[in-house]
Amino acid sequence: MEKNLLQILSGQVFDENLQISLVEFCQICQINSTEVIEMVEEGVLEPVSGISHQEWYFNSRAINRLRTAKRLQQDLEINLPGIALALDLLQEIEQLRKQIKS
Repeated sequence: MEKNLLQILSGQVFDENLQISLVEFCQICQINSTEVIEMVEEGVLEPVSGISHQEWYFNSRAINRLRTAKRLQQDLEINLPGIALALDLLQEIEQLRKQIKS
């Protein structure tokens, strides 16, 4: 007897110009602020504005970057400095692909 599995995917669409506070960022990504602060300190994430973490604002790219970082951390057990390097390299590959297509 075959079992049919129903997989439900959900997502959110964000404007590229969106800027959200640290609190909103944590709520959307379901992460605590301590983890976000550590990720900023290690270069995994970069706020688009603000000097102190109370003033930080993030954009939709940071949301995508965090989601990728969490997958790298969970699936491959990479530490934060390794994740920062991997994300930077993935971003560079994407930019090079865009240049080739142009």
